[in-house]
Amino acid sequence: MSEPDYRAVELGRVVSRNPEIHSGDLVFAATRVPVDTLVDYLKSNHSVEEFLRDFPTVERWQVESYLDISPAGIDKLRIPTVSE
Repeated sequence: MSEPDYRAVELGRVVSRNPEIHSGDLVFAATRVPVDTLVDYLKSNHSVEEFLRDFPTVERWQVESYLDISPAGIDKLRIPTVSE
């Protein structure tokens, strides 16, 4: 018998996707707040604190976990340089 993949369980506590919630967009688990909203905030030079204040249903650990474990999330935050 194989061991369970605990990383998948943890990811499910951070984000989720359901076609009946926000048109199936990736949202922070147990909320209706799209992950893209966080990305937009950070791209616009707003802080994580501002995001958390404006979206109190999202927990700080969820934001930090998402940024830690999501290469796609980090890639969305990249600002292209002139050479790219």
